[in-house]
Amino acid sequence: MSGEYETSDQQETNHNSPKTPMKIWYHEIYTNGIHPDARFPRDRYVKLLDRLKSHEGSELFSFNEPKEVLKSDLLIAHDAKYVDDFLSGNLTEKEIKRIGLTPWTPDIIPRTRYLMGGATAALEQVVEYGGIAGNMAGGTHHAHYDFGSGYCIFNDLAVCALLALEKYGFDRVAILDFDVHQGDGTATILQNISNALTISVHCQENFPFRKSISDHDLPISADATNEEYLAKIKQAITLATEFNPDVILYQAGVDGLATDSLGKLNLTRDAMQQRNRMVFDISLKHSIPTVVFMGGGYSKPISHTIDAFTDLFVDAALANGKMVSEKL
Repeated sequence: MSGEYETSDQQETNHNSPKTPMKIWYHEIYTNGIHPDARFPRDRYVKLLDRLKSHEGSELFSFNEPKEVLKSDLLIAHDAKYVDDFLSGNLTEKEIKRIGLTPWTPDIIPRTRYLMGGATAALEQVVEYGGIAGNMAGGTHHAHYDFGSGYCIFNDLAVCALLALEKYGFDRVAILDFDVHQGDGTATILQNISNALTISVHCQENFPFRKSISDHDLPISADATNEEYLAKIKQAITLATEFNPDVILYQAGVDGLATDSLGKLNLTRDAMQQRNRMVFDISLKHSIPTVVFMGGGYSKPISHTIDAFTDLFVDAALANGKMVSEKL
């Protein structure tokens, strides 16, 4: 385990507040914009907010409310008709069923606009100030150019990658997708973008069952243990480092936990935390601006998901504090 961080126990008792807390974007509609009868565990967002605010290191975080995403930002990665049909509430029943999040509610439209706005705001933050920022939702990697899928409507990773390259002038963007499910939509949208590197570590025997082709797919078998998983993570990080990215987009799903109802892996909370620290170590070592996207997490009980996401944002904030301090 990296020496850059304190242990969880040390974090609880010995926080040195960074001069600049890590900015995280959150809106109550992340929870309330999903129908309460949907299978998706919508309460994980508000539960995580409550956990982080009550955490002894809560001074590590600065919570910010996003604005709705600009339509022009969506169009950088998505088909105009699909964007218009969704925003006007004119998706077909077949299109809605493919996305999931049913029963469908009109609130899903502003929810999606705010969720995407949180992602683009976090990107803008690291573009201007460096360090690490995050959106307390998102990681919508199953959304394709002209259709949504697997709880994902628009692809925040692809939108941010193309904004980083085309709007903000970065030369190279690396997407590290460590959700248990392959980032198929990200792969297809960015398949012809040579300066956007897509890396996906995922369970081979899991959704989507027809995989897309990322620049680097590093599948692992069902029931994989910590050792096998972390070896793939190390390989992915080596590939990303060799690409010499100007910015990292980190899809940090925790649905690989053994307790996850959709994961099929056998990973521990400690493995998730080691994985995150490996990512933040290269962000810190090479001063690479990094955006954190939450990704999946469907543990039963949901407290296991909240535990792992708390670890994620605490370690991200600690790394951000070190990065900011080194710049001053």
